[in-house]
Amino acid sequence: MRTRIEAALDTTVARATGGAPPRLAEAIRYAVFPGGARVRPHLCLAVAAACGDDRPAVADAACTAIELLHCASLVHDDLPCFDDAAYRRGKASVHCVYGEALALLVGDALIVQAYEALAAAGHAAPERLPALLTILARAAGSPHGLVAGQAWESEPAPDLGTYHRAKTGALFVASTMAGAVAAGRDGVPWRRLGERLGEAYQVADDLLDAVADPGECGKPVLQDAVLSRPNAVTTLGLEGALAKLRALVADAVDGIPDVPGAEPLRQLVMMQAKRLVPKALQTAA
Repeated sequence: MRTRIEAALDTTVARATGGAPPRLAEAIRYAVFPGGARVRPHLCLAVAAACGDDRPAVADAACTAIELLHCASLVHDDLPCFDDAAYRRGKASVHCVYGEALALLVGDALIVQAYEALAAAGHAAPERLPALLTILARAAGSPHGLVAGQAWESEPAPDLGTYHRAKTGALFVASTMAGAVAAGRDGVPWRRLGERLGEAYQVADDLLDAVADPGECGKPVLQDAVLSRPNAVTTLGLEGALAKLRALVADAVDGIPDVPGAEPLRQLVMMQAKRLVPKALQTAA
């Protein structure tokens, strides 16, 4: 599945960089490749597979669009006006290599390219395209998407759950719902899986920020405390955050709809969930 994801991303990024200003093209590729774990596109394709994956080109476009939005959010999140992070995914952040102005344009270009990826594949199943575009737009914008999640960091005392659902959960919801819609299923029953996995991933990220070393997570740690950001460990304590993570994963597995490929998907979710716990805490989990 990783090979399928990388091939789809490479095709789409090539459309965004061919003929573009050379440094912009280089920076776009730098922001996307090599990627991290590709959790969101993997989840999207896994849901599509569980639902039959009868239009692989549409599923490929959906997973590509979601990953491009994720990459865009990382580029913007690392900017000096937000986290001012020096590195991401184990290498220097885009703005540290190419400058702040070009990094801003890279994030913008990736957002636009996400929608172009879906539009380009829409002819394979045009009746599915409106729902897919709506899912993507809601995940990206406001009031409950990535833009809102970033904006909650500017509020004095945001609710932790609301912040997590927007900042991280939105793209997980998009992954599960878009995977189902790309395969011709109703996306609504898949919302619960995405919501719970998104919250679980953010709690795990909070744990990483609190206890991991930078080499394990590929980015600076202890940033939530430095920037006074909401954090599950600060709110719930270490044991409370671990318990929250376990409960969210269990609820996610229970929420998988009854489809022919449900059992392999359950096994995949549980396997991936084990990798969310920081190494220093795996015996406790």
